[in-house]
Amino acid sequence: MTAVESRPAGALEPSQAHRPFGARAKAFVALTKPRIIELLLITTVPVMFLAQQGVPDLWLVLTTCVGGYLSAGGANALNMYIDRDIDALMDRTARRPLVTGMVSPREGLVFGLALAAVSTVWFGLLVNWLSAWLALGALLFYVVVYTMILKRRTAQNIVWGGIAGCMPVFIGWSAVTGSLSWAAVVLFLVMFFWTPPHYWPLSMRVKEDYARVGVPMLPVLASNKVVAKQIVVYSWVMVVVSLLLTPLGYTGWFYTAVALATGGWWLWEAHGLLRRAGSGVPGSKLKEMRLFHWSITYVSLLFVAVAVDPFLR
Repeated sequence: MTAVESRPAGALEPSQAHRPFGARAKAFVALTKPRIIELLLITTVPVMFLAQQGVPDLWLVLTTCVGGYLSAGGANALNMYIDRDIDALMDRTARRPLVTGMVSPREGLVFGLALAAVSTVWFGLLVNWLSAWLALGALLFYVVVYTMILKRRTAQNIVWGGIAGCMPVFIGWSAVTGSLSWAAVVLFLVMFFWTPPHYWPLSMRVKEDYARVGVPMLPVLASNKVVAKQIVVYSWVMVVVSLLLTPLGYTGWFYTAVALATGGWWLWEAHGLLRRAGSGVPGSKLKEMRLFHWSITYVSLLFVAVAVDPFLR
């Protein structure tokens, strides 16, 4: 799979007179993909409460969140720099700053590299060096392994590329303890098995975009029924893995109840998607975005339970 030919990103570049400071500032913030980072922080902070078995040092929470934002923001900016050619041809990415020219490719590259360097030093000096190396590893995995190697070559791109999005669990745990544990591994695996059934429904909705630019997301290469079957398999494994924290002794009744309730609803939605896909319903009747939106609610509720559970044991 090779990069597509397109008009150069930035072909819409406005003149300097039409790039006011406020708009430029918003464009640089947009390069960091703040909405995605919000989700990463949702999985970082609750793990710190679990690791502490109570309220962690609030200064540590703040420095970890800032470092996580800088690191993930750098990764996202570099991702947009590398993908600016295909972003220019996809409807949902056509207004990104490197495509419109509000930020030049050179500026985007320098910005991403600067955030990567600053975040590593930030973590090392203000949190600990284990967290620093984990954050840097996540950044490099996302930029090099996912964006540069997997994304345009294999339908397994989001499966293995999703490892980068699982790393905040390790970062949150190591920030508090200076080490890792089986609890962190379990939550890492929850996020690993969560990522494909979270992202594939969105890919089903925008598969024409991916097909146009030659990115082999699974819904581009397989039927809706095949994709839905994969979503169900990953969903079942995710829910089972999420229940391991309690027998391992890290959580109690509250987390277990939330994991069962939210996991049960997830499986209901996943099997509903499979039924609709199997019957061949067209277009919007597939309702694939129901599972996508629920997946965000699910992970938010599950990790809130991770944070609350230590206070109820």
